[in-house]
Amino acid sequence: MGGKGMRAFNYSKIRDNKWDSELLGLIAAIYKEMGKQELYLKQRPEELEKLVEIAKIQSTEASNAIEGIVTTNTRIRQLVEEKTTPRNRDEQEIVGYRDVLEIIHENFDAIPITRNYILQLHKILYSHMNNPAAGKTKTVQNYISATYPDGHTETLFTPLAPYETPEALDRLCEAYNRVIGNFELEPLLAVPIFIHDFLCIHPFNDGNGRMSRLLTTLILYQNGFYVGKYVYLEAKIAKNKDLYYEALAASQDGWYEGKEDPVPFIKYLLGTILAAYKDFEDRFALVETKRPALDTVRLAAQNKIGRFTKQDIRELCPSLSVSSIEGALRKLVASGELKREGRGKSIRYYRLK
Repeated sequence: MGGKGMRAFNYSKIRDNKWDSELLGLIAAIYKEMGKQELYLKQRPEELEKLVEIAKIQSTEASNAIEGIVTTNTRIRQLVEEKTTPRNRDEQEIVGYRDVLEIIHENFDAIPITRNYILQLHKILYSHMNNPAAGKTKTVQNYISATYPDGHTETLFTPLAPYETPEALDRLCEAYNRVIGNFELEPLLAVPIFIHDFLCIHPFNDGNGRMSRLLTTLILYQNGFYVGKYVYLEAKIAKNKDLYYEALAASQDGWYEGKEDPVPFIKYLLGTILAAYKDFEDRFALVETKRPALDTVRLAAQNKIGRFTKQDIRELCPSLSVSSIEGALRKLVASGELKREGRGKSIRYYRLK
């Protein structure tokens, strides 16, 4: 059983909304951070290229992990950096995501937002596996469901029926392109609304979540918000999956009748973007001055509250090799600045000073 009939994608009622101070504050804060980022890019472009490579790996890893598609840290690096041949289904899905992300990074300004282009990106997402549904809209009814930490699963929403999907995608893209092209709506409102409507349509049999995150990166780039190039938005979503599902559910109520309230999802996505910009500032602070590895790791550790892993430090110090980070952490433990606990993969550190 499909949805309850086609709905209009009408941005005019959104444009006329009276936005609250929290939402307006998020928009203002993002523009402020965006201005700082542009300044950093002019000052230290070489250092920031190191952030790009690490962000590609982390984006690919985190977005697939949200869907339960995982492999080891070593294999992720081999698949993304060295273009190693995938060994199994999970790795085939990971390299497909890597390929789409690279196309977006390098060609975002030459990818129109249309149904055909979205279908092509979906086809590339599954290009390393034999999936007959790749690049095609869904053929069976699907459902948006959330799996919670205690293991239970809940259906949050019934998307459009398969026969309604191609036309709905066309109309969604047309409405978005019109408001962006005519400067009718603030892009930071138009982007989350587009993604929210895309998720309500849920156009594919498989890969809707990953496609929504890739499209978020793509249309943010097209509107001048490049933070996803240096800090991966996917991990922010992965760390707060419950908040993502809650915001989506709150905004989907009344969608078929055009009576939904998009504000919870808009605030959620803008909060995620702002958090990524703040992370970018922290990371830039660590790469902008040439320091010895020990001082760089010490500074990174001072950015962390509570327990953290070697991987947390690696994210903040992309210019350092793993062995340099390990050596610096050993020295900080020996000097009594850090405490180390656990063994193997469960090793954690925390500050004593």
